[in-house]
Formats: sequence, C-alpha cells, structure tokens
Amino acid sequence: MRPDGSGMSSIWERIAENRIVEAVEQGEFDNLPGKGRPLDLTSYFNTPVQDRMAFSILKNAGVVPSEVELMSEVAELERRFQNCNSQPEAQHLSQQLQAHRVKLNVAMEGRKIRKRYG
Repeated sequence: MRPDGSGMSSIWERIAENRIVEAVEQGEFDNLPGKGRPLDLTSYFNTPVQDRMAFSILKNAGVVPSEVELMSEVAELERRFQNCNSQPEAQHLSQQLQAHRVKLNVAMEGRKIRKRYG
C-alpha cells in the first residue's frame, strides 16, 4: 500500500467488484422488484440534500419521517391520478393530491425554518 492509503481503496474496489460479478453470475439480481422498469427518483431529488442521509439512516432503522411519508403518498396519488379513467375519481384524486402537496410543502418549510433557527 502506498503512503497516501490509495492502495487499500483499490483492494476494496476489486473485492466489491468481484462480489458483484459473482452475485450476477449466480442470478441474485434476477428477481429484484421493479426489474426492467426505470427508477422513479423524483421524491429523492425533491428531498433537500442535507436531509437525504438522515432520512436514509432513519429508513434503514424502520423509522419514516412525516415528510418522507407525505412524499410517498403524493407519488402514489400522482400514479393513481395518471392511471385514472373515471372523471369523478379523477376529481377526487386531484383534490387529495392538492391537499397532500400543501401538507408536504408546509412540512418542508417548517423543516427549513427549524434548521435555520433551531
């Protein structure tokens, strides 16, 4: 290993790459949910950069902040609205979507204010 520590990095990269190749060869990625569909990263990029890591840690611990829950609900309502064929249902979903977007915007603004003055 070189004095700057860069040798260790390449060792770990090779180990990781080898394990990924082995997993692909063994078919461990064949039945993942959503395989073949594009990832919807809208809610991820709508989340402020400074909150992404904290939300990720909380998610891995099984705790979901209200803002993230609202983002998921908005995404689900948007999906349902886009696939809706009934005018009354579309109107109802549109109202729900608008209400959830307002709640989400208020929650996100509250988070910004708490960070600024908190």
